[in-house]
Amino acid sequence: MQHYHYIFTGSGLSALMTVYEMILSGKFTDKTILLLDENPKKSNDRTWCFWDNKPSKFDKIISKKWNVALFADENFKRNLDLNPYNYNMIRGLDFYNMVFDLISKQDNIHFVNQKVTSFEELGNHCIVKTETENYTCNKIFNSIYNPEIVKNQTKYPLLSQHFIGWFIKSKEEVFDKNIASFMDFSVEQRGNTRFMYVLPTSSTEALIEYTLFSEDLLSKEEYENEIQDYIKKLGISDYEIVEKEQGNIPMTSFKFWKHNTQNIINIGSAGGWTKASTGFTFKNTTKKAKQLVRYLSQNTSRALSATDFRKFHKVDKFWFYDLLFLDVLSRRNDLGSKVFSSLFQKGNPTLIFKFLDEETSFWEDLQVIWKCPKRLFVKALFRRIL
Repeated sequence: MQHYHYIFTGSGLSALMTVYEMILSGKFTDKTILLLDENPKKSNDRTWCFWDNKPSKFDKIISKKWNVALFADENFKRNLDLNPYNYNMIRGLDFYNMVFDLISKQDNIHFVNQKVTSFEELGNHCIVKTETENYTCNKIFNSIYNPEIVKNQTKYPLLSQHFIGWFIKSKEEVFDKNIASFMDFSVEQRGNTRFMYVLPTSSTEALIEYTLFSEDLLSKEEYENEIQDYIKKLGISDYEIVEKEQGNIPMTSFKFWKHNTQNIINIGSAGGWTKASTGFTFKNTTKKAKQLVRYLSQNTSRALSATDFRKFHKVDKFWFYDLLFLDVLSRRNDLGSKVFSSLFQKGNPTLIFKFLDEETSFWEDLQVIWKCPKRLFVKALFRRIL
């Protein structure tokens, strides 16, 4: 049985981002690292978007930037000036290629295309089993999400950001390549929180996603019928579908970190790294990966066994804000459009994005929160307190 210092069960965004930060730190060259995943990461299976107001190390793989974003519902439309922010798009394959190119240059890091079947902690070491082999290690970073852990409790609501998206190329020039449709709630809500998300890369090309924040998934036909109807409303009659993508991202304030052990940490969706109130993953994962690598560096400077993953996570005010939002949305999923519209109709978009990035002061928090429907959130607050 081959032994490694660190094993990553799953090699999605959180695992690759953490390994990327470990490499950049230069502090883990003497540690053996194994990434295990049944997916070889050779296809463009997803798109990540995030807003930022400064240059980043991902600039070279950003495929498109927008500094204006459209927000709309059935009653109004508003073009949001994002300055000093840009809204950035990264294709999954470009990110995979960037990270795996760096990994290929590290003698101490290996990727194995195998499906993990189980893992467990055995005293001062761990074992990971795949369909074909077993491995041992000192520490496990698990990003394999187990929905049953959240579903089998009632204290913390669980919604999903679920969607299907089409990259299309149209014969008609209908898109403004400089404006991303951040949330278009003008589609029928049908008792849920439903919106269209449009990312144009030219006047004839765009990613169009039908997205819901709700408990239950739809049939594939329902998502695609809504996309087809929306394309018609845009005035497009002749187009081709270049690519498709779909996703289902958990939105919950469940305390995943309570399931960490001394030697096993849950990361990504399995660790609550997704921004619970929006389902956004890229920016949150970037921050969490940096924090985790910093924590590892501080402890492994003494001894590998000094790292206790039970001590890594800390609860902050934004966790509680997200919890209240999900309390509201889970009870009144039909009012999601109203809640988001209250924020964006008159609110300062750059302050809202700063708030969603969890970088605001308490006074700035209040300026954003005060825009929300007060009765809904006061009720949610009292229910939590009581």
